[in-house]
Amino acid sequence: MPHHTSLIALIVGGLVLAFLFGMVAQRLRLSPLVGYLLAGVLVGPFTPGFVGDLELAPQLAEIGVILLMFGVGLHFSVKDLMAVKAIAVPGALVQIAMATLMGWGLALAMGWSSVTGFVFGFALATASTVVLLRALQDRHLLETRQGHIAIGWLIVEDLACVLALVLLPALASILGTDSTAAGGSGGLQAILASIGLTLAKVTAFVAVMLIVGRRFIPWLLHRVALTGSRELFRLAVLAIALGVAFGSAELFGVSFALGAFFAGMILSESELSHQAATEILPLRDAFAVLFFVSVGMMLDPTIVVRDFWPLVATIGIIMVGKSAAAMLIVRAFGHKMSKALTISASLAQIGEFAFIIATLGVSLNLLPVQARDLILAGAIFSIMLNPMVFALVDRLRPWLELREASEAGAGEAAAETVPVRLRKTSLRDHVILIGYGRVGSLLGEALRAEKVPFLVIEENPEIAERLRTLGIEVLMGPASPAELIEAANVTAATRMFVAIPNAIDAGHLIEQTVLRNPDLVIVSRAHTDGEVAYLQSMGADTIIMGEREIARAMRLYFPSGYHEHEGARDPGIVRPPSLKPLTEM
Repeated sequence: MPHHTSLIALIVGGLVLAFLFGMVAQRLRLSPLVGYLLAGVLVGPFTPGFVGDLELAPQLAEIGVILLMFGVGLHFSVKDLMAVKAIAVPGALVQIAMATLMGWGLALAMGWSSVTGFVFGFALATASTVVLLRALQDRHLLETRQGHIAIGWLIVEDLACVLALVLLPALASILGTDSTAAGGSGGLQAILASIGLTLAKVTAFVAVMLIVGRRFIPWLLHRVALTGSRELFRLAVLAIALGVAFGSAELFGVSFALGAFFAGMILSESELSHQAATEILPLRDAFAVLFFVSVGMMLDPTIVVRDFWPLVATIGIIMVGKSAAAMLIVRAFGHKMSKALTISASLAQIGEFAFIIATLGVSLNLLPVQARDLILAGAIFSIMLNPMVFALVDRLRPWLELREASEAGAGEAAAETVPVRLRKTSLRDHVILIGYGRVGSLLGEALRAEKVPFLVIEENPEIAERLRTLGIEVLMGPASPAELIEAANVTAATRMFVAIPNAIDAGHLIEQTVLRNPDLVIVSRAHTDGEVAYLQSMGADTIIMGEREIARAMRLYFPSGYHEHEGARDPGIVRPPSLKPLTEM
């Protein structure tokens, strides 16, 4: 294949195979991430057939990291970051130290030097940005307290890695292991100078972003929005995310991920942040998939045979030792076991920085090739197994929260405030409201004002807790659609409002509802004509689409006489003509 088509071949081959293997993994009730990784192994240099470009793949993966961290920053703020610094900073530093010590011990057992053991252990200490954020997003935990702690923890690890990447060449020069180094002169002074310079650059970057970026980035996006061009707006969002990430790395020496995160966090203060997040979502997801493909390309499957027990020990440090250390640290700060388990599960893997440190360590003769292979294989297997760790935590969390509430002396009243998934409601002749976001909260306020009995199905624990304090019954996800619908007592309900924006999730809930109560009136929302058709096929009675509803409202202002010519046609909502308003039920 000609060299000039290698980029196209990698993107097409990676995405197509990731889709196919992701579908297979989903059918086998595994995380799609496993399929993406296996697709990468298939296009890697260690398996026969097509081989992707090993130089281009990590660069495409880095774009995915940039867009992902930018999106996280859009839902974060400086206030959120400062709120978790008391646990994130010491917690991350202590966890890095403990993981490094465990890796150092394994290295000594394998006959490596102390310096090699230090570098090896440090590479095992940092979690993958993409894996952590995807896990939190899938469980709607990004905007919860434990989500904020995990992200703050991740940022501290990111900064520690930036510092390590600066110090490793200086360390190699002092030890004389780097053949390109001039020598070991300077010693401690060289290391201190490198640390001081790195900290000065990071401080300068943060100052520029908070002082200049805080004013310029929202202003720029606002000016672009005034042009009325959606294409330019989307381009501006991408330019800000990629431009700030690249500029921060080139000018200040910080990582792409950290630069993108700060760009998003600064932009989060703008009223256009939600639209920016929407525009960047498709590209973010596509490049995140390419990240996992690129990781899979690095795996040499024969390492399982060549270094079986060292690999098992490496995975144990990553998934058990490092995770247990994180859990103990969170507990030491007074947080509940359920929250500690969630945070430790999110950190029970390693990723992109481990690859960079391992590669740099080998090039500086600080790590043997065997150590790099163990780090890469440990990262890949930990990423594949991480969804299973989260699944275990998801099963334990309701039981732990009930136990914690009981230990707090709250008795049965406290049990009602715990996110219980499977307890069937005692409500009858009630309304089921799925989702309590921007749309659902408005519907909820109207239902409360009309004194209509209703319950809410919501996945965000903080929203659920707030609703319970208002006396509103909540069923917590994530759980299977069948479990949630059964617990909502749909056979005794009068109506269901599906207010979540994800049409696929909405369709699954509607399908389960129709199976149990085909006569229940179901009202849902949609964004496109395709979603309208899909939700109708699932059994929704009424589907409201924003654009159509706006057009219907605008028709009220047509010149007199035009309404008669339109007849009964109404572009506003899709519904059967016999459907009565809620107040007439």
